[in-house]
Amino acid sequence: MLTKFNKEQLRGTIFRHLDGIATATTAYTLHKKGLLDYLLKHKLVELKSIAKEFKANEGYLNVGLRILCAQGWLIQHIDNATDSIRYETNTHSKTAFELVPLYEDAVNLLNYSVKFPNERIGADTFNKLEKIFKKYESNFGLSKIKNNSLEYQVLKHIEGVIVAPIIVLLGVNGLFHKYFMEASFRAQEYHNNPESFKTILDFLCYLGWFTKKKDTYQFTEAGLFFAKRASAYGVTVSYLPTFVKLDELIFGNPLVLKTESENDTELHVDREMNVWGSGGAHSTYFKVIDEIIIKLFNKPIEEQPKGILDMGCGNGAFLQHVFDVIEFKTSRGKILDEHPLLLVGADFNQAALKVTRANLIKSDIWAKVIWGDIGRPDLLAKDLKEDYNIDLKDLLNVRTFLDHNRIWKSPKQITKRISNSTGAYTYEGKHISNNLVEDSLFEHLEKWKPYVERFGLLIIELHTINPKLTAANLGKTAATAYDATHGYSDQYILEVEVFNKIASEVGLHPDPNYFTTFPNNKLATVSVNLLKG
Repeated sequence: MLTKFNKEQLRGTIFRHLDGIATATTAYTLHKKGLLDYLLKHKLVELKSIAKEFKANEGYLNVGLRILCAQGWLIQHIDNATDSIRYETNTHSKTAFELVPLYEDAVNLLNYSVKFPNERIGADTFNKLEKIFKKYESNFGLSKIKNNSLEYQVLKHIEGVIVAPIIVLLGVNGLFHKYFMEASFRAQEYHNNPESFKTILDFLCYLGWFTKKKDTYQFTEAGLFFAKRASAYGVTVSYLPTFVKLDELIFGNPLVLKTESENDTELHVDREMNVWGSGGAHSTYFKVIDEIIIKLFNKPIEEQPKGILDMGCGNGAFLQHVFDVIEFKTSRGKILDEHPLLLVGADFNQAALKVTRANLIKSDIWAKVIWGDIGRPDLLAKDLKEDYNIDLKDLLNVRTFLDHNRIWKSPKQITKRISNSTGAYTYEGKHISNNLVEDSLFEHLEKWKPYVERFGLLIIELHTINPKLTAANLGKTAATAYDATHGYSDQYILEVEVFNKIASEVGLHPDPNYFTTFPNNKLATVSVNLLKG
């Protein structure tokens, strides 16, 4: 039986693995260009000057350098009053940067790992894996590795780059089914190339996830811990198409992953894997959402919303879930014949609308499914009124992890605001000042204010934290991975307190009865809010 301490250690390993995908790819990309040596030589550099020196895309370079700060290898000096960003080496920089070449094999392996969802693991990949497993088992030539040393940190990064895509592949394809988890099994029960697959299982034995007796394998307690949390790797691994293009993003064509149309298959992320990974994590947050929904729909009927609008409805799963909660757990559910629930799913992506429509019909749930742009609530309100005679103001507006992923629009009114954020933000490779990001969020929420003042905007949002805080809490937060996946893909995650401050300025105040963060401390990277006028 795993103790609480054991679980904390294993959870810390997951966080360090996720750090590894972001850090190894970033650091090795910068190393190849000589940029890390340049930092060691000059010690303190201006972002603008180093971007010019290396002909880099300033926005993505800023994201990358901030990631190294989050790992404790650099110091970020940010002055939002002058939009000045400088990076300085510290006592860890030299040793850390000397270890960066060790990432080479793992980073190159990702060119194979990124193809796992479509091609699985082929013979070439097994050969690559076997070679890197042997190097890892010899600690890449490093000796006397102390816990929490820089060498330990880098080896955990490499371990993460190797195993994370494998864990996701195995999780999606059934190895973590109870059939395998509850009894010992042989490689041939799972894979049609058992001899090659044993290579992976033997490496996982080395990591302590399985025990092996002759040709049979059985999960250890630690292995079960990781297996049950395979989806925790899903979101970060889903961005491998971005991580394998960092050379181009930072130093070449910043539009390399852009599609011509919003309906084209995304190039920067494996969306199906992303949804799979999100599902595991989101269940925790949905419990809080459920409590809020139950309270709202247990009020006297005249104080209840007429229904719910899910902006960014994806595959419709959240709408289905919300309907079930209201039907079976609230007083409204008992009077749906007299007071039917208006459900609306809106999405920017036509493919998502088709899937949502099909899933809701299959679940026998009546809902309106329409195209909508999170940046144009006025159009959404107009379409709802004209096509369905539904007033957007009469609905509870709900969305999950969406506002930070809006398409960038420069604020119409540039203020003299001085941001408190430490984030790194970009659009198509160009650096965006944190002041503008706050102005943009203000205008974005202001557009929604007339429609959500009465019943509120129920929102789950992702956040960044100060890289100094991340560096002081390695193994306790996924902030580095979030900053990388969202920074390199033009998304705008602000700190919790900054987001709430802007919302309050707009006149949408977080309801203290419902405001929750995960984790519930200074490392919070997710918040649940009911914003009301």
